[in-house]
Amino acid sequence: MQLKRLVLAKPFLTLAICIAAWMVLPFVIKRAARLTFFEFQAPIDVSAATIRNLQDYWAMRTRDPNELIEAGKEIARLNSFYENKIRETKTLEAEVARLEELLRLPVFNTYRAEPARVVRRDYNAWWQRITIRTGRTRGITVGAPVIFVGGVIGRVSEVGLYTSVVDLISSPGVRLSAVIETDGDHRPVNFQGRSSAAFSNATGTLEFVPFDIYIPPGETVRVVTSGLGGVFPPGLSLGVIKKLEPGADGLFQSAEVSLDPRLSAITEVTVLVPLNPPEPPKGAAQ
Repeated sequence: MQLKRLVLAKPFLTLAICIAAWMVLPFVIKRAARLTFFEFQAPIDVSAATIRNLQDYWAMRTRDPNELIEAGKEIARLNSFYENKIRETKTLEAEVARLEELLRLPVFNTYRAEPARVVRRDYNAWWQRITIRTGRTRGITVGAPVIFVGGVIGRVSEVGLYTSVVDLISSPGVRLSAVIETDGDHRPVNFQGRSSAAFSNATGTLEFVPFDIYIPPGETVRVVTSGLGGVFPPGLSLGVIKKLEPGADGLFQSAEVSLDPRLSAITEVTVLVPLNPPEPPKGAAQ
């Protein structure tokens, strides 16, 4: 009987010994082990994403040629439209540069855009993350903001050699300063991600909203980044709110922020890499 109990308790005893050994290991060894595992896992994620791309390619080869011809015509129309937009953007950029030089205004080119493809998604109750196919080789840094056509995606939390992990703005651990787009009101409020039910659109929470901010019934108001904190540029879209409710403390209002529904299915993102990243404080752990 005793022998049977020892056999049954052996896995739990081994697990307890491993946990105790991990707890007493120095931080440097833990960090090295974690980074090694991250770099070992990165090629697996990239290979899986490449296989999915090949599957999509061969699936498209089975489509009706007429459908592909129509899709090609639509892509040609979109290319023409975007080419005109690129010309307009270059003209406006030249005009802005001329006015900045004429008025001797400071230049705010503090980021460069680095496109990246999503290779993995990790959604659970504690965090919501994606892994992108770019890393230190492209100058990606921890904390860099990540955007797409609909606004803010999140920020880089981990950087490997060829891949990086991005915490989505729908993750409960993401907090940032925001502004409600109302007439003449630029007071910052607090935005935080919030866990959502399965198969539902991502949401966030807006807190510390002053009571004198009012949203008419039936209208939606956009929420954008405030630019405070030096991480996200100002004016990037976060989501929309429909109504404000009194907060739990009775001093401020709160609201549910509806995030872009494309957030959970995005395949291409852009990382805003700081041109002059802040230096770490002296004595900080590398």
